[in-house]
Amino acid sequence: YRMPDCRDYDESYGCGHIDENRILTILLDNNNKIVTYSGLFYYPVEKPKEIEYGKNGIRKELIRKNKIVHEYSANIGKPNNGLIVIIKPSKNSNYGNLVDILDEMKITGIKSYSILDEFTPEESKLLASK
Repeated sequence: YRMPDCRDYDESYGCGHIDENRILTILLDNNNKIVTYSGLFYYPVEKPKEIEYGKNGIRKELIRKNKIVHEYSANIGKPNNGLIVIIKPSKNSNYGNLVDILDEMKITGIKSYSILDEFTPEESKLLASK
């Protein structure tokens, strides 16, 4: 995988701003629970939703989102910009779930992703409520 670099960012904001239309956050929790949202937490492009593992769950969602982001990027003149995935495993998730998500990145051809272990208080509340 590769970390996003300056070419992935919107030039009007410089290197400090990623186009939120390209971001998908995946929250991993216990009991094989996945919650995803697109964009920024307070200004989501798509609101948080719970999703399953497997080809009809997270894989289908990754393929769908990547297609949407590629179409969006092509429309703004940046056809090579794809989906950026932020994977956040909670302390309650298991290592196997993280491996499964990393496998999905490979299967779906998503090359720009990162793993963060910091949850915002809002994300923690979201997992607790779902």
